[in-house]
Amino acid sequence: MDTAGRHRRRTLLAGTLAAAAAGLAGCASTGAATTVISTSPPTRPGTPAEAFARLMEGNARWVTGHLEHPDRDPTRREYVAQQQEPFGAVLSCIDSRVPPELIFDTGLGDLYVMRTGGEATGPVVTGSVEYGPMTGGTPLIMVLGHQRCGAVQSAYRSFQDDKPLRGNLEAIAEALRPAYEQAVREGGDDPVETMSRAQVTLTATQLRSNQDLAPLVRKGGLAVVGAYYSLDTGKVEVLSGAPA
Repeated sequence: MDTAGRHRRRTLLAGTLAAAAAGLAGCASTGAATTVISTSPPTRPGTPAEAFARLMEGNARWVTGHLEHPDRDPTRREYVAQQQEPFGAVLSCIDSRVPPELIFDTGLGDLYVMRTGGEATGPVVTGSVEYGPMTGGTPLIMVLGHQRCGAVQSAYRSFQDDKPLRGNLEAIAEALRPAYEQAVREGGDDPVETMSRAQVTLTATQLRSNQDLAPLVRKGGLAVVGAYYSLDTGKVEVLSGAPA
């Protein structure tokens, strides 16, 4: 190859590399402008009404599929590593189809979550529910039942057939007995669903009026909401206690 040809090839290669470098620089600057992540902490709902609205807005996103997946990144993990300030406490069933963090489109550090069969309570469970409001000012408790609850169905059949459940499952059934008795009094076409809803309202009433939480409720710093989740639609229906 002659000298002139080699010179033309070197000039062309240099120009191509320069253009590629300029293009990469432009992409980098554009990406930086569109992926800036704010490191400021999110605003925590400070009142029962604000916390309730945050949950229900998240559930609306879950129903429609327009999820935001908030508070689920390394920045959030680092922010809550040393302390937490959840804005709500949710007592729900162990059912695998009813994960509160998902159905309310929340993230790391947003909720205290307690899950028991049929939302059954006892001293340890009640103490766990009380922890956020009594130690950190969490302004909202939600008792969340759901459609076609297996724990409620098993307890209902056990009482109807007068056959205790095996092992410690019987303790769950006994915790649900007041809801069963209310469902029997009310009647209806679907007694298991009636019992499930009764369990929610009874538990929410119990928490709302207990000696430690009642003063917070009276002062307006805490709301205890009873709610019911539809497996079919993904929607949360409020049964009692929604803050104004």
